[in-house]
Formats: sequence, structure tokens, C-alpha cells
Amino acid sequence: MKNIFYAVVLMLLFFGSCTTRNLIYMRDLHKEGANTEKIKNALESRIQPIDLLSITVSTLNPESNILFNSGVISSIGSSAGQGSTPSQLNEGYRVDNNGEINFPVLGKIKLAGLTLEEASDKMIQLLEKEARNPIVNIKIMNFRITVVGEVNNPSTIPVPSEKINIIEAIGLAGDMTPFGKRENILLMREVGEDRTTVRLNLNDKAILDSPFFYLQQNDIIYVEPDKARALQANSGRVNTMFYLTLLNSIAFVAWMFGLF
Repeated sequence: MKNIFYAVVLMLLFFGSCTTRNLIYMRDLHKEGANTEKIKNALESRIQPIDLLSITVSTLNPESNILFNSGVISSIGSSAGQGSTPSQLNEGYRVDNNGEINFPVLGKIKLAGLTLEEASDKMIQLLEKEARNPIVNIKIMNFRITVVGEVNNPSTIPVPSEKINIIEAIGLAGDMTPFGKRENILLMREVGEDRTTVRLNLNDKAILDSPFFYLQQNDIIYVEPDKARALQANSGRVNTMFYLTLLNSIAFVAWMFGLF
């Protein structure tokens, strides 16, 4: 009888200490049928100080092309058994702390705060005074985000498309471990002299409409561990406390029932 009693007490203590966690992203989305909504929070990347820009200019004049693309270095690469093929290395244009780049012929141009499309339009207007029908392509060469914490592959991730959302970023980091708190993701963002921190809940479909759903360059995502992971990190102390509490509980219940 005593053995059965102790077994029941142990089972109650064990299952009472377990908690269930919601590991499903956006669990409150409709389960049946398709739900189409307009995207309200589409974010276009804006150029920031310290960004490194790839700027290529195409005009009808070959000499102008060489002049305006002085930031692009042509090189010849070859390998055994193959012919030589030309390649290009883009050194890029660094945006200074004033938000300006130093471009050939045009000099200082302020681009910080503009989207890539707005920056291209501004440069086309300036270049039209120097060349006919210029075409300008601009990319952010150092667009990257960092994902750390309870993910399978914490890393800094380059983003060549200049567009990424928080779920894609976590996916590129190998997804969250079961210990990651999906309801309490920390996002850190620096723009100029301002730093913004915000908590996001990936269990709630409202995340899709959040202004922080789409990321900006240099954003940092921290996936906080839950209590179970924190307990594992300090397993020696926790195990001692657990067993002491367990023994005290058993002794107390046994005393209440007059088993001792």
C-alpha cells in the first residue's frame, strides 16, 4: 500500500511540474479555406548612414559609362582548361555620417532616408545633366540581419534582396528550438541615433500586420529561452532543489496520512 501511495505522489509531483507550451506559429489563423488580405505593412528599405551601396550607371555613351562606374573594377579570371572570362568587383559607395555619398562628377549626394527607388530617381535627375537617358541601379551591399538565442543556427545573415520578414529570418537561422519563447521575441533596431526595442508574439496572427514584421538592415532578433531551458542551464542547483522539495513533499504527505 505504501509503495502505491509513494508512486502516486511522485506521478502527481512530476506531471504537476510540467507545463504545456504553444509551439505553433500564428495558431489563431483560420484553419479552413483561404483568407486573403491586403498587405498593410509592406516595408521598403531606406538608405542609412554607414550603408555600402552598389551603384551602376548605364548611358548611351561608353565613355560616360566608364566614368560613372569608376566604383566598379573590371578584372579577368581564368582557370585551367577554360578560357578567360571577365568579371566585375563592385567596391561600392559608403554612405557617410551625414547621409551622403561621393559620386564621380556629381560630387556629394545625400541619399540617406530615401528608398532605393527614390535614390535611383534622384540620381537619374542629376545625371541627365551630364549624359543622355541614364539608367541607375542601386543595391545595399551590406544588408544583413542577426538572429541569436534559442534558434538552431544563430548567425548574421546577408540579405541580397533587401527584403525579409521575421519568420524568414528565423527560418534562415534554422528555426527556433522547442525552448524558444515564440510569444516573446525581442527585436532591436538602430536607425541613425535612435535605438528601438520591441517584443513580438509569433503565436498571434496580428504579427502579420505589425510594422516590425518586415526587417531593416542590421536588425537583431533575440529568441528568449523559456523557464525549462533556464533550469537546464543551472541543472546542478535545480536538481538539488527539486529533490529536496520532492522529499519534503513526500514526507509531509506521509505524515498527514499517518504513514510514519
